[in-house]
Amino acid sequence: MGDTAQPLRPGIGVGVVVTSPAHPNCVLLGKRRGPLGAGTYQLPGGHLEFGESLAECAARETLEEAALRLRNVRFASTVNSVCAAARYHYVTVLMKGEAEPGEEPRNREPEKNEGWEWVKWDEFPPADQLFWALRCLREQGYNPFTEELDHLKGYTGSHQLQ
Repeated sequence: MGDTAQPLRPGIGVGVVVTSPAHPNCVLLGKRRGPLGAGTYQLPGGHLEFGESLAECAARETLEEAALRLRNVRFASTVNSVCAAARYHYVTVLMKGEAEPGEEPRNREPEKNEGWEWVKWDEFPPADQLFWALRCLREQGYNPFTEELDHLKGYTGSHQLQ
């Protein structure tokens, strides 16, 4: 039997909106390095591992990337980010978590990220400077400082349904 090319399938990622009582109204942002999205701002996050819960993934990725332990990890949103030209398609589940009191981020993956900083939610960089999942989250109208899910009303997952 000949080799059959596998169809492209979306990846499944988990992004984490990290807040801190020491930095009111701020979330943790890093600047990407690497071939995809270099120079754009991102949240901590990565791939969901087999058998892992969303909260476990959020806590693991934040610890691996930013050396922060999280508490109160919970669902924030979901986005469907597609860039055909870059052959990029991810469904990203966004979780929210609070940094443990007294902890500050350290960049544990300098080959992937320039560093971490606390940025005020209403003083964010422009949309074209945000990596795709974060850009989609902002465009939904998500606010990490409310517990409402109103930003999901009418969200169709960016699909063109017929």
